[in-house]
Amino acid sequence: MTSRTSFMTDYGNSPFRVSIRPGARPGKRRCCRSLVWSFAAGLGCLVTGCSFSPKYERPATPTPAAFKELAPQGNAGTNLWKRAQPSDAALRGKWWEMYTNSQLSALEEQVASSNQNVVAAFANFLSARALVNQARAQLYPTLAANPSVTRSRQPSVNNGATLTEYSLPLDASWQLDLWGKIRDTVKANALEAQATAADLQNTRLAAQGDLAADFFQLRAQDALKLLYDDTVKAYRESLDLNQTRLETGIASDEDVAQAETQLETAQAQATNLGILRAQLEHAIAVLIGVPPGSFSIPVEDLNANPLVVPSGLPSELLERRPDIAAAERRVAEANARIGVAKAAYFPTVTLSASGAFQSASLSSLLDWPSRAWSLGAGLGETIFDAGARKAVVEQVRAEYDNTVAKYRQTVLTAFQQVEDDLATLRILARQIEQQETAVKSSARFLALATIRYKQGIDSYLNVITAQTTYLVNRQTLVNLRTQQMIASVRLVEAVGGGWNPSQIPAPKELNAKTP
Repeated sequence: MTSRTSFMTDYGNSPFRVSIRPGARPGKRRCCRSLVWSFAAGLGCLVTGCSFSPKYERPATPTPAAFKELAPQGNAGTNLWKRAQPSDAALRGKWWEMYTNSQLSALEEQVASSNQNVVAAFANFLSARALVNQARAQLYPTLAANPSVTRSRQPSVNNGATLTEYSLPLDASWQLDLWGKIRDTVKANALEAQATAADLQNTRLAAQGDLAADFFQLRAQDALKLLYDDTVKAYRESLDLNQTRLETGIASDEDVAQAETQLETAQAQATNLGILRAQLEHAIAVLIGVPPGSFSIPVEDLNANPLVVPSGLPSELLERRPDIAAAERRVAEANARIGVAKAAYFPTVTLSASGAFQSASLSSLLDWPSRAWSLGAGLGETIFDAGARKAVVEQVRAEYDNTVAKYRQTVLTAFQQVEDDLATLRILARQIEQQETAVKSSARFLALATIRYKQGIDSYLNVITAQTTYLVNRQTLVNLRTQQMIASVRLVEAVGGGWNPSQIPAPKELNAKTP
């Protein structure tokens, strides 16, 4: 009885079986059939553009019909945002210009070209684009030349004469992309380049947003400094009043001491504001790519005018944020990598050719009789790998699932950020109205307390209490308006800052010098 051993080699979705009988030529007929089938399938793939990548579809994500914070009950009494209309042009590229601050606009212009994180992201894009060209080059034959001149002497040859040989060889090789491995690699690299282009835009948007937020915080410190300067002036007048009243016997030393303490405390607090302002100025310098020691911003009051940001619909957010676009491109890239892994099941076919001119005389090197040539074709296939290729396919499928999860998480985070910023603006708008009323009330309280003190009805302690209340309420109002401006900037970032997918270069545009 003749025994037979069988093993299966999985070629994608078309496994074939090779049989081996002891004492016989091992599966010659079946192996030949397999090779014939492989060449036939390869020819069909070469004609039709074979690819084993699954058909790509953008992963579904849970998308609400509308933002909760834009519901009528959520935005009642505020006018800080509105739904996008076809005529809206609020967020178009240079979104910071809507704040109508020339100094902010000038600083923002420097971020795009001088911020080092943006420069690094641009270099990352150039690197990814170069990988596309590297992969695409594998679709074409390679040609190499290695000319040489050799002088040699052997005693046993030609009576020990010295010989000179000139050689001009040319070698060519071409690996046929029958199974789409190279094309899928080119596609995957192009998708990664698109993702890095979106990363570049996201880095630029983040740097621009940070600059605007730091700028408004710096202006808030300026506003507080002006507030404290006004307060110190008022406290100095109170001290002068108490000293005059002391000299006339109306006031006591205690009143003067309290006025002095209040004045010195306010002066110390005003001085402390310089710490944060200096730090913010330094941070802005780094954002625009200049040394902090050579950069300064003159003092100016805060001009709080938050934007009316068109938030649109949640479904539109998926098209307007560069980080979402980058995550989606990487899902498509992972999908293409599956095809690359599957193509490893199939044999590689390489065509090679070499030619050379060889002669003992340089003058006859290019003569036709001096020619030499060879042609060949090679087939390479792994018959047994203990499941290594299968494991690679499982790995890239798991990586695809990983990118899908990251994409969905990015989308959910985007929805959260928009809702957070809308809620912040809605609540701040109401709180600022209430705080403005509190400032007016505390100003009236201070005026009444001062009059009653001058009339001798109340002690100076009531004036101090009223002055402190007035100062704290004014500080709170400045801080709330600063929070409002920063939340406005963050909302601009959350809805994409005017970015759109058309800014991602198409695969055919990846040879351009700029993104």
